[in-house]
Amino acid sequence: MTKNKMDAREIALKVLNEVEGKGAYANIALAQELNRRALQEKITNQDRRFITELVYGTVKTGATLDWMLSCFLSRPLAKVAPIIKNILRLGMYQLFYLEKVPASAACNQAVELARKYGHAGTIKFVNGVLRNAARCPEKIIFPEKDKYPVKYLALKYYHPEWLIERWVNRLGIKVCEDLCQANNTTPVLSVRTNTLKIEREALLTRLTAEGVRCQASKWTPEGILLHEHPSLITLNSLQEGLFQVQDESSMLVAHILGPQPGDFIIDACGAPGGKTTHIAALMKNTGKVLSTDIYEHKLALTRENAERLSLSNIETKVLDAVNLGSMYPLKADKVLVDAPCSGLGVLRRKPDSRWRKTKDILQDLPKLQAAILASAAQCVRPDGVLVYSTCTTEPEENQNIVNSFLQENPAFSLEPAGQYLPMDKKTADNMLQLWPHIDNVDGFFIARMRRRN
Repeated sequence: MTKNKMDAREIALKVLNEVEGKGAYANIALAQELNRRALQEKITNQDRRFITELVYGTVKTGATLDWMLSCFLSRPLAKVAPIIKNILRLGMYQLFYLEKVPASAACNQAVELARKYGHAGTIKFVNGVLRNAARCPEKIIFPEKDKYPVKYLALKYYHPEWLIERWVNRLGIKVCEDLCQANNTTPVLSVRTNTLKIEREALLTRLTAEGVRCQASKWTPEGILLHEHPSLITLNSLQEGLFQVQDESSMLVAHILGPQPGDFIIDACGAPGGKTTHIAALMKNTGKVLSTDIYEHKLALTRENAERLSLSNIETKVLDAVNLGSMYPLKADKVLVDAPCSGLGVLRRKPDSRWRKTKDILQDLPKLQAAILASAAQCVRPDGVLVYSTCTTEPEENQNIVNSFLQENPAFSLEPAGQYLPMDKKTADNMLQLWPHIDNVDGFFIARMRRRN
C-alpha cells in the first residue's frame, strides 16, 4: 500500500469528521480540502478520484453502513467515539462497495488510522470488527423485499425510510427502486459554455487540450459533460471565464424563460448565479438582470461569477423575494422564481442531503414557495412571462403550487413549457418534470406562465 493511498484515506476521514462533527456539507468540505491540496500539488488526479469516492460513498450509504456495522458490534454504535465510528464506516464501505480495494488493504489502513487517532483498545476494536465483517459477510441479512419492501429498499439503496415509503405509495415499488438506483449513480459534472467568449466546439477542443475528457450535452446547446478532469481550479479556461459549472437540467430553465436582448428580467432567488449568468448571456450582455437573494454572501458569488464571465448587465440586491411585488410592480419583462425547495431531485449530487431531510420539509416549504411566486408575479408586466422552477420531484412543491397560483391569479395562463426546450428535446408537456431514472439528468420541475394583456 502506497503512502498516497494512506494519505487519501486520512483526507477522506478528515472530511467525514467535518460532516459528522461540524455539520459541514460533504460536497463543500470535500471541494475545499481537495482544492487546497491541489494548489499545493500534494495529490494526484487518481488520489482525488479515490478520496471523492470514499467521502461521497461513505456519506451516501450512511444509515445502511451503520446497520451493517451493527451486525458485528456487541455495543451500540452510538457509544463509539465519532472518529473511530468514521474509521469503521470508511472500512466497511471499502469492504462491501469498492470491489477493487482488497479486504486486507481496507482493514490494514483502518487499523493504521485507529493507531493514529485512537488508542490500543480502539486499534484492537477496529481490527476485530472489520476482519470479522470481511470473514463473515453472511451475517448481513437484509429484510425480505416482499414482506418489508420499504425497509428493504431503504437499506438496499440507502435512502431514509420516510422517503421510500412516500415514493412506494406514490410511484410503486418498481419505479421507486429505479429512482433510488439512479440517485446512487455518480453524475457526470456538466458545465455551460460562456457563448459570449467562445463557441462550444472551440471550448471542447480547449478542454481536451487541458486534460479533460468531455463531450457535448444532448440537452442544451451550451452544455458540456466532463467525464474525467483535473481539479477545475487548475484549468485556465475556468479562470478565463470560458465556462460556468451548471447542471444540464438547470440550464433548461433559462431557455424556457426565453430571455431577449434588452429585456429587464428579475431572478427572484438568484444566488449563487448559475441561472442568472445564463440569462444574462442569452441576452447578449444587454438589458438588465436583477438577481435578488436574502444572503449577501451568496450574491457576492453571483458578482464574482459575473465578473469572471465578463457580464456587465447583472445587478444584485439583498431582498426577501416575498417583498418583490411591492417594489417592482409590473416592471419586468420576465421573472424567474427558482424557488427554495427540498432538493429531492438532486440527491445524487449531494450525498448527505438525503439524510438531512425530514418529511416536515414538504409541509413547511410549500407555504414559502407559494408566497414567493405570488409576490414575484406582481412584477410581471402585461404579456410578460413568469417561470417557476425547482430541483425537486414532489407535487406539493411543483404542480400543486402552480395549479393553486393559477386558480388565484386568473390574469396568468400556463404555456407548454416542453415547447420551449432547446435542440430536439421539445415535448407536449405543459409542466415539465424531469427524472434522474428516466431522463438521466437531475430531477427538475419547470412551468412557464404568461400574464394576459
